[in-house]
Amino acid sequence: MDVVDTWTGRHASVLKGALRETNEGFADRLGTSVRTVAGWSANPQLVPTAEIQRALDTLLYQAAADAKARFALLVGSRQSESASQVTARRQTPAQQRLAEDPHIAAALAWLESSFDWAPGSARERVADELAALDSKALETQAHRIAHVTREQAAEAARRYYREGFGRWRPYKAQVAGQEHETTILTQDAWLDLVQPVGNGQDDFRFHSNTRRGMKITRSVAEEAARSLAEALEKGSQIVNSEIYSLTSLDIHPGAISGSVGVIDFVEFALTLNLLEGELMRSIATHGVDRPLAMPIRDELLPDVSTVLDFAGRICAGGALALTAIARPRGRGHDPDYLLLIQERSGSVLNANRRLAVIPKAFHGPLADYGEDARFSATLEREMEEELFGRTDVDSTVGDQLHADPMHPSLLSDPMRWLMDRQGSDAWRMESTAVGINLMSGNYEFASLIVIDDEEWWVKYGGQVRANWESSGLHRYSSLDTVRLESLALDPRWSNEGFFAFTQGCRRLATIGGQRVRMPSIELES
Repeated sequence: MDVVDTWTGRHASVLKGALRETNEGFADRLGTSVRTVAGWSANPQLVPTAEIQRALDTLLYQAAADAKARFALLVGSRQSESASQVTARRQTPAQQRLAEDPHIAAALAWLESSFDWAPGSARERVADELAALDSKALETQAHRIAHVTREQAAEAARRYYREGFGRWRPYKAQVAGQEHETTILTQDAWLDLVQPVGNGQDDFRFHSNTRRGMKITRSVAEEAARSLAEALEKGSQIVNSEIYSLTSLDIHPGAISGSVGVIDFVEFALTLNLLEGELMRSIATHGVDRPLAMPIRDELLPDVSTVLDFAGRICAGGALALTAIARPRGRGHDPDYLLLIQERSGSVLNANRRLAVIPKAFHGPLADYGEDARFSATLEREMEEELFGRTDVDSTVGDQLHADPMHPSLLSDPMRWLMDRQGSDAWRMESTAVGINLMSGNYEFASLIVIDDEEWWVKYGGQVRANWESSGLHRYSSLDTVRLESLALDPRWSNEGFFAFTQGCRRLATIGGQRVRMPSIELES
């Protein structure tokens, strides 16, 4: 057999055997990685990239006569593929997304421009990584990472940044006598804020980007390609919407202000977002007692001064809020607040399968770069999307076509009720704390949304429903101290989720009156 119509992993492995080659030798002759060659044995139905197909054609054509005879014999001895095998040889969903998804194409284009890869080479690299992925090994790794605790991550981050904290410190809270540390870097002046937001009370300005396009090293580019392949295999949602990058921040009593620029989400996803995975894999493999080797972190976020240099690096982040809704007396409870907590879906890129407050989102523009720079704008948008079911403000669904997506005529009924009562005693939004997440350098603006008018719950309580980003929405009464204490102690909290939840609970305990019996939450200095 001198010609193969379409090479599969099985054909390639047969040719390797016919040539009497090792994985290393075969990879060298093809100009690909050993992982790719090993992947063909593990996944014989995989179809190599067009470039590898051509290299296999050449290798077979140039093979000695005895090797060609062995190849034909080995292929023939295994019979022709059955109809089911032909079906299996079709592209996997991950391969199809790599070929067709415009958001993945944007990620690949950014990789090539940021590392000076030739056109098409990033796609080939990710395809190679996909071919070499062992799905069982990926599942095992995910299982190990899921068992890494928040405290382990916090300890690993503290050890890495062991010098240079100064007045800064990782956020700690004591609940029921138990101390809980996080990866959130903050300071006293950034905690227990009583800062109303909305109605022009949060002053963040948009400035066009002046920072040059980022150039990355080979190690970062290769890690980005590997991470992209894993995200494709796991079915993670990757959408290249625009997000804000923090460039300055000023917090003092009674005021929060700052400035933001705009970046594409893929720029964050393929750089700073790699740091969390690197940290978690290192802990899952080696624990926290041994020095952790984290070369990507060494390049991108090596010290506290870099963490705090917002203008000099990518600094994405978001707004997240504990939502408390006043309810009248009901069966089994006195007048209280309903607190909403979400369990994040496995499809999201950030804090997947962790507990978090809701809403929670990357801070980014929806229609107007200037107006949407306010954190209250993101919170209002995310209430519509994550709680009230408006899909047209979800950037993962499609392009925004409305000139004013938050115009009163477009609002859901629950949101219109609230917006008609802005500035009244019916409801409020407050910033409770600000921190920088050492996992990936993200800024975290923790907030509290309180609906004080019971009428809202009576009218619209049945319309509250989480979107695809949540795998579950849990409800708690502000009078149920025991359950709230158990919730605070739950190890599944993300770092930023625990930060926002505990800060929100402390504020609600102050303003909630007889509607609340919150557990004791003390801050550690």
